[in-house]
Amino acid sequence: MKSVLTALALLAGAGASAAELPSVEHFMRHATYSSARISPNGEYLAMGVDRGGQDVLTVIRLKDMKLMKVNVLPDEKSVAGYQWIGDDRLIFTATRKVGSFVAPRGTGEWYAVNADGSQPRPVIFYGSRGAAERAKAVFNEFFSMVDPLVDDPRNVLMSSSSARSSTGSNTELVMVDTITGNRKTLASAPRENCSIQVDEKKAPRYAVCFDQKNEKGEYDTRTELYQYQGGKWSLVNNARMGGGKQLRVVGSAKDGTIYAVEDDGKAPAALGTIDRQTGQFQKMFQDPVSEVSGWVESPTDEKPLAVITEAGIPKIHVVEPNHPDTELYGSLAAAFPGQVVNFSSATRDGDMIVVSVYSDRNPGELYLYDRDSGKARFLMKAREWVNPENSASVRAFDFVNRDGMRIYGYLTIPKGSDGKNLPMIVNPHGGPMGPRDNWGYNPETQLFASRGYATLQVNFRGSGGFGKAFEDMAYGQWNTGIMHDIIDATRWAINEGVADPQRICIYGGSFGGYSAMMAPAVEQDLFKCAFGYVGMYDAQIQYRLSDTGDRADGRSYLDRAFGSTRAEQDAMSPINHVEKIDIPVFLAAGARDPRCPPEHTEKMYAALERAGNTPEGMIIQSGEMHGFYGVENRVNLYTQMLDFFKSHIGGKVEVGDAERTAGTN
Repeated sequence: MKSVLTALALLAGAGASAAELPSVEHFMRHATYSSARISPNGEYLAMGVDRGGQDVLTVIRLKDMKLMKVNVLPDEKSVAGYQWIGDDRLIFTATRKVGSFVAPRGTGEWYAVNADGSQPRPVIFYGSRGAAERAKAVFNEFFSMVDPLVDDPRNVLMSSSSARSSTGSNTELVMVDTITGNRKTLASAPRENCSIQVDEKKAPRYAVCFDQKNEKGEYDTRTELYQYQGGKWSLVNNARMGGGKQLRVVGSAKDGTIYAVEDDGKAPAALGTIDRQTGQFQKMFQDPVSEVSGWVESPTDEKPLAVITEAGIPKIHVVEPNHPDTELYGSLAAAFPGQVVNFSSATRDGDMIVVSVYSDRNPGELYLYDRDSGKARFLMKAREWVNPENSASVRAFDFVNRDGMRIYGYLTIPKGSDGKNLPMIVNPHGGPMGPRDNWGYNPETQLFASRGYATLQVNFRGSGGFGKAFEDMAYGQWNTGIMHDIIDATRWAINEGVADPQRICIYGGSFGGYSAMMAPAVEQDLFKCAFGYVGMYDAQIQYRLSDTGDRADGRSYLDRAFGSTRAEQDAMSPINHVEKIDIPVFLAAGARDPRCPPEHTEKMYAALERAGNTPEGMIIQSGEMHGFYGVENRVNLYTQMLDFFKSHIGGKVEVGDAERTAGTN
């Protein structure tokens, strides 16, 4: 096993530092694995491994932990969406990474390979090849996995979408032969812009279709649910039929139970079941504050045993108390107190289960549970060089903002600190609509904590996980309501005695970079320095040069998020408020960033310079995009960042019985 871990560590990054104070590289190295799936017969474990700008697929034989194969795609393409399609064969798709703050972009290509690396085959590809593989070539279709059909080692079910108009696409459910590439259409969607889902018999059963405009013509998402019976589609639900409530099917169990979420656009969505005959929704669980972020699925019949909510520290809510696998889950969870435990994947019969474990101090571990022996054996750590005993703790908090809303967030407190009067980094997340901060091990905040800084992260209005109404509050509120939430959270930390009011800086990436410039302009006496990373600073640049502004739905989103008039767009752009930013500033961007192009950073630098506040530094990193991937580039970024923080809010901080200087390397 040690040789496997060593090999995977070499794939993920360089060796760990033996220094008493962990190096910046210690935190910036990529994890050994990002995901793991056991083969249907339990012989192999497939893992996604992050090598920075490229993800690869590795396969390990479990009986002796032998590394069987590392699958690397050419042209710096990454492996994603991998699934077992038989006892010893995998299928996976290709993506290109756009930056650590945005999801990778699928290329549409699919490949299949055996566990030992033999019989590699392109299944779906674009362009021309030899006559023998002509059937696998596609043109304007885009394929995504629906079901790997693990009991059929040759075929898979995929969704094929092709453009029908500038705003719509046609979707078909197709069976794809992973050897020949031949495709057979099983059903076509009832209308444009749909996804098709199958039932326990792997037959087409539901379609969730969407529109990207609401009744006011604004950017928004509206869904319709259709059911397939007797070769015909029938409409089951839309907002008008459901009294404002929309249904979305999320899966099915082996006994035919259909699971769905019901969302009225106000409270967090409810999880429940749908009657196959009437379409009636039966609620199983709904939290008044937090959406269901995930669930614990039975490895034997695919029923959700418990659901997970994350207003603060993740909570597990049992929904199937009498299921035999619920008792098994409870006993495994009890073995790891204070940590989040889940079933990661399982064999076909459910007898061998890969169990994942993580916490705020533990970056993640995998165990293999065997029902026959009743024992779980350790497999590997996500970051074997991290000792959880030396990690900082993450506390959940909540407060009521100036508008009377309860807002939730997290505080990372340096190990050994009493959590009082600390220098603090305010770290707004990206988005702002949809993404959120979570409880768990965060290499960035752990780095700050190792240098004596507390880190405050707030799930301001617009953050995901608290319902659509809360998320929609972000529209038109970038420079007002959201900034107020960030500022109010900062003042809460001061009033609680956590933060030294004279030693607070703000730093963030993407929308967090925007916030790092806008919040000090809104509240000029609160922050002592600001670091903006791959940020959006000028609405006009975003319209003209970003990958959001180059498509119709993206421009519609920007109109609703920024405001449709030039006056509104100028008012929310930090570049037009540089005269109010009178604190030290540092800026960083990726030279190839398509989401927030580096012109944002360059023009923000120039505007601050004209206003008499020349930034103390600027990084325009070659080869990087929307968030840096390269370990060397990340180390350089955070080294300069720590030096910047140290020069403005560094100082003596108490860590247990010893003193050290915040920011020292």
